[in-house]
Order: sequence, then C-alpha cells, then structure tokens
Amino acid sequence: MFSGKSFGGQSRLTVHALLWGLLCLCATALFPAAKAEAQTVNTYSNSSTVSIPDNACPATVDRSFSVGTSYIIGDVNIGVLLDHTYRRDLEISLTSPSGTVVTLMDYVGGGANNLNVEFDDEGNDGDIASHTSNDSLTPVYASSRTPQGSLSAFDGENAFGTWTLKICDQQRIDTGSFRRADLYITEKAPSADLSISKSFGATSTNTGKYTLSVTNAATSELTATGVTVSDNLPSGVTLTGTSGTGTYSGGIWTLGTAIAPGQTITIELNVNITASSGTITNVAEIRSSSAYDHDSTPNNGVTSEDDYASVSFTAGSRLPGYIPPLTSVCSISNQLQFSWASPTTWSPSGSLSQSYNVSGLGNVLFNVTQPPNGFVNSTPEITTSNSGGGASGTRALYFYMNNGNETHSSSTTFTLPTAVPGLQFRIFDIDYAANQFTDRVTITGTYNGASVLPTLSNNTANYVSGNSVIGDGASGATDPYGNVVVTFTSPVDSVTVVYDNYPPTTPTSSGNQAMSIHDITFCRPTTTLSVTKISSIISDPVNGSDNPKRIPDAIVQYCILISNSGGTTADSIVATDNLTGPFTYNPGSMRSGSNCGSAATAEDDDATGSDESDPYGAYISGSTITATATSLAAASSFALTFQVTID
Repeated sequence: MFSGKSFGGQSRLTVHALLWGLLCLCATALFPAAKAEAQTVNTYSNSSTVSIPDNACPATVDRSFSVGTSYIIGDVNIGVLLDHTYRRDLEISLTSPSGTVVTLMDYVGGGANNLNVEFDDEGNDGDIASHTSNDSLTPVYASSRTPQGSLSAFDGENAFGTWTLKICDQQRIDTGSFRRADLYITEKAPSADLSISKSFGATSTNTGKYTLSVTNAATSELTATGVTVSDNLPSGVTLTGTSGTGTYSGGIWTLGTAIAPGQTITIELNVNITASSGTITNVAEIRSSSAYDHDSTPNNGVTSEDDYASVSFTAGSRLPGYIPPLTSVCSISNQLQFSWASPTTWSPSGSLSQSYNVSGLGNVLFNVTQPPNGFVNSTPEITTSNSGGGASGTRALYFYMNNGNETHSSSTTFTLPTAVPGLQFRIFDIDYAANQFTDRVTITGTYNGASVLPTLSNNTANYVSGNSVIGDGASGATDPYGNVVVTFTSPVDSVTVVYDNYPPTTPTSSGNQAMSIHDITFCRPTTTLSVTKISSIISDPVNGSDNPKRIPDAIVQYCILISNSGGTTADSIVATDNLTGPFTYNPGSMRSGSNCGSAATAEDDDATGSDESDPYGAYISGSTITATATSLAAASSFALTFQVTID
C-alpha cells in the first residue's frame, strides 16, 4: 500500500464595494495523473529495549517518534515487536501530536506469547483480535493485521510533532520487554478529488434530460485539467442536443475547461425516449484527468468509486421529472447546507415554531400552522421513519396530519434572515391511497413581498400541476416514488409549503396522512451591484430651459445611479467618476437620494461633515467626484447628481 513520489466630453466611472458574505479562494496547480506515483512513506523508528512493568496499568511504557517536518497525513501504519508471555495482558495505543488516540489492541490474543505485527487498516492476515498463535521474534513484522481501532483516524492531520506508542500490562505474573517499533506515515499527495453525479428527468412524455456534473471538492489542493467523461447512451434513447459546458461526441464528454477546488461543471444531454418498455440504464465515469485523485482512478470501471455514476428509468411508465441543477445558480463552493441530521432537534416535538442557525446565512425561522384537528404522533418532529428512499438513518422534519375532512390543511413557512439567489430541497411521501387521501403540496416563495414560483420535479407516484404536486400512486415511507424536488432559481427570502388534499380524488373525512421536508441547500447570499450614468441638459444661454441644446455655457446635469439587485447588503461602497472633457464642474451642485428623480439632499464639495453620512456622502477632489454609502440593502439603490457647464 506504500509507493514512491514523483514530483466628446466623457467621464470614466469605477465602483468598489466590500460584498458581505462572499469569499472565493482559488488555487491552480499541476500534478501527475498516475496514482502509483502520488505518495511517499516516511519511517520513524524506536529500538530502545525496555522492560514492560508487570501490572503497571494505568502507568505505561511510552515510546516516542519525532516527526520534524510538516505534512498532511494520508495513511498511518505501525509495526510493534515485543516479547511477552500471555499477550492478552497487554493494552497498546498510538497517540498523534494532535492528541488523537487509536487503540491497537486491548485484552486480545489469549495465552499466546510475543507480538511481532505491523498494524495496518488493510492488514492481509486478519484482525488482531483473531490472532491467537505465538509470534516468533524473527523476521521483523512477520504478519500484517488490522488494529482494534482504525488508524484512519489520523488521516488529514498534520504529522509534525511527537507521536507516542503506549504499552501497559493489565495483569500480574506474565512479563516481557519492548524491543522495537516502526511508525510508517504516508504523506497525503496534493490531489483533485473529482466526483460525478448523474440524474435523469422527463421533460415530456417522450423526451428527457440526462444531467451530468463533475465536482472538484472544496478540500482539494489541485485544479484538474484534461478532464473527460465516458457516457455511452444506452439503447432506447437518442441524443437530440446538449447544453452546458464542454462538448459531447462519440460517448465522450470533454469538459474543455479546468475545474478549480469547489467548482462544478455540468452538461445536459437532451434525448428522445424511443423505448416503449424495459429498464434503461445509463452509466458515466470520469475517463481522464491531469490530477491525482486519492479515492478514485479514472476509467477503471469500479462502481464504488465516486467518479462512477449510473441512473435508470422504466420506459413506458411515468418518469421522474427533470430537476434543475442548483449549480446553474451558484457553484458548489457557494452552497450552504441545512440538515436535519443530528444534533439538530425539533424540541419539543409538536411545537409550531423553531429557529436554526445556518452558517454563512444566519437564523432561519420555521413557523408551522396546524390543521383544525391538529397533528398526531407528537409531530412536527425529526424522524428517520419517513426517509424517501434515502440511506438508513436519513432524517427529515415529519408531519402527521389528522384530517377531519378533505378541506383541512397545514402550512410550513421558513423565513430567511436575508434573501438567497436560489435554494433546493426535497419533500417525501406525496402519494395517494384509494378511499383515504390524495396528498397535495403547494409551494410558493417570496422576495421583497412579491411571489416567486419554484420549479417542481415529480416522481412516479405524483404529478405536477402549476405550483402544486398531487399524489396519484402508492409510495411507502421508505420509498422514493413519492418524492418531490423543489428548486428556486431566482432570489427568495421565504418559502411556504401548504400540505392538504386534492378534493376531486379525496373522500370526505379523508383520515390521517403524512409527509416530510428534507434537508435544504441554499445559494450563499451575494450582492450584485450595477451602475448607470445618465445626463440631461438643464439650460443654455440661448434657449434657457425651453428645449435647451448642448452648446457652450449650457448647464448639464449628470446622475450616477448605483443599484444592488443581489440578495444581501453591500457594505462600504465607493464610486468614483473622473471628470474629463470640455466642461467645468459647478461647485455646490451635488445632491444625493435613493434615485435620480429624488436626489435632493445637498452634498458639499469636501469629504467632512455630517453630510457624508445622511445616509450618503459625496465630494470632489481635483477632477474626481467620489460618492460613498456605508451600506446598500438588497433590492435598493442610491443616486448622486451634479452639474457642469460646457466650455
């Protein structure tokens, strides 16, 4: 598992702003693609023989290893050689400079004598607990065995500092001596951790889209270039076109661009569905990359690696709807995750209001309106029982609604501390039970008080109608067939989910029904500043203000309008306008306001005084006019007007 390492009058306007909440760190590097040449192993030895005191626990024999260089750990093994009768007496652990402790063995080995083992998470000779035969003291480290604890606990730490092997004897009578230990630390090579995701969604009865996305993890050290993906379309579909980044030809997607850490590149393959029945499976795998990837190898066909993905659908039946990728709005590195996974709790169960902090966004407030007959089973609550086909332990916010009749409904609104450019989440278990209920969810968003509608993606047990999804098939609590994907691709500051019945197929007194809201992905709030400059002639010496012309001694008014169309506040805004041309600035003519038509607040020509923060500031120095604003809220603007006389 170890390997070696290779190596007319006009003005010029500029605007600067400190944008709240948006930071991008990008790095570019090169690394050979060959996985076998990507790592180096450093060996640290301790061969100072020392007796192991009988019945010394909790006191220990400590053997140390000094690592004098700084590097990130990719793997750790340790060989231990000692003589000792009745090996089960021993407790042995390894502690890293960061304080992480891994138990190598504790009360295992029975009455066997001696220990001559290399501890390795990928040990070839079984686990240490099953090793019950005597060890010879030669050759050194004659067997390779997995420890009781996982040495992978050290992966990702910095190796620099003192490592400590601790040995103690837990029982009386039997004795022995430590003879030697060798610590093997593999440096984690710089890498680009590429992964691929693939989905299929129907866009009509006989058409659909395959969406392929390649992501370079935000924790990667390298930018990947030369990336290609193999995706041979299966029989039963035919390609009609593509959209997104790169080119697709002959079953190969050539990305044609570098992928920096935290970046995602996406292409969509539009297809006609020609099959009338059967399961259609499509496989994609990363075929090439310039960069070493520590957990996958391009084009090796290993289905368990994260550079391999497949998706299937059944022709001739209802198909899952197309899911717009949120990366069309914001990159993976600019996405924020809210998860109902532990330690998130809804406490107490059954309460109707909760607030949760989302790092990078702030507190998100959830308010629930219950149906007239209330909820049952102490809901709302966070549970794993309604998982939408997710992995075991998938948690979601669960609602079990007690319907007195088919008109009852509940609603859940989550209000954001600031608008986001987009968001996406899943709802589980929107389905239908004959003579019982017809689930319906209706989703709306708001932005600055105006309604915003999402894109809704159905599954096979429901269908989309406007901004509602209605169940018409069966789906169990752990099935994916009743899932709904909600995607907002434009700014929102609140989202409301109304849960009720669809009256045409729901009987009176429809009974109890349930659904869950799963995790939410938010696009990080951003500011989007734009600047506009316009001019108008106020008067001239011939016509006055009646149809004035741009002639010598005419007075012209300029307006600089700065707007924030983003979802969050921009701070410390500075706009400069360099006045160059055949005109002269008119002293004392500057005015500020929220727009060009209402700019009436006088601004003097210097940079001091209360007029610099009421709430905007402006001054002139030489031929440069500067306008300032401490902050500019989302969906707002500020303007500065001033006048010049044409020479």
